[in-house]
Amino acid sequence: MAHTVRELLGRGYNYLKKNEIKNPRLEAELIVCYLLDVDKAYLYTHPNRIVDEKIINKFDELTSKRKEGYPIQYILENQEFMGLDFHVGEGVLVPRADTEILTEYIIKMALKCEKEKLNIMDIGTGSGAITLSLAYYIKDAYIYSVDISEDAIRIARKNKRRMKLEDKVKFINKDILEGFPQIDEKMDIIVSNPPYIPSRDIDDLQIEVSKYEPRLALDGGDDGLVFYKYITKKAREKLTEDGVLCYEIGYDQGLSVKNIMNENSFKNIEILKDLSGRDRVVVGRMN
Repeated sequence: MAHTVRELLGRGYNYLKKNEIKNPRLEAELIVCYLLDVDKAYLYTHPNRIVDEKIINKFDELTSKRKEGYPIQYILENQEFMGLDFHVGEGVLVPRADTEILTEYIIKMALKCEKEKLNIMDIGTGSGAITLSLAYYIKDAYIYSVDISEDAIRIARKNKRRMKLEDKVKFINKDILEGFPQIDEKMDIIVSNPPYIPSRDIDDLQIEVSKYEPRLALDGGDDGLVFYKYITKKAREKLTEDGVLCYEIGYDQGLSVKNIMNENSFKNIEILKDLSGRDRVVVGRMN
């Protein structure tokens, strides 16, 4: 049975609302825009457009997946981060707004730096959100980006090509807990948004995260601090004399990560807050 755009939106809204999706109208609109390859304004200027059966069937399939908690970003294959559009999908975490605090801090720090070239290592590539944002906004940066997941590297490479940043980024497929990559140059900045959820807490997260986002990118071990302990220890060997180590953290991990940095002789350690006033970023310096 044929539907107009208006009827399809109403159908999606009612279905998603009945199944307790938080923003049913917006998500119905986003899915229709995705399937028709139009912007939201088009939905209101062409409400009587007839939608063919193939699109209707796909719409029903996607709203059914959304009902089960499948992330809307995976459905749309897109998430905005730092003003850039990132392709996302199964195998990578969806970039979060909180991570922009970490990324913006590094960009502002880099813009004050007088070095001709900044070497940066990002540990935990994911979709490439941090890596590619730094490469895009910092003119003289070269980013070494490390991830254990081949799926993550594949998606990040796709984003690198889309953003035309091939000459500024090198992706390295490696388990960082088995040692840092063998790179001759030292790093001016090491940044990481590592897995930091304690293993026992993952199943209690919202279903979009616990069921569908990659556990490998979430699980920080028994106390959530495994990666901070290892990376902090090894980072001193890889940073320049005035190098900086920057982490995103869980809201209750600020003092723990600060202590880890203290134990490894980092100086001038700062804890930055997110927009909700919770600890979100820890920064330490070699000197």
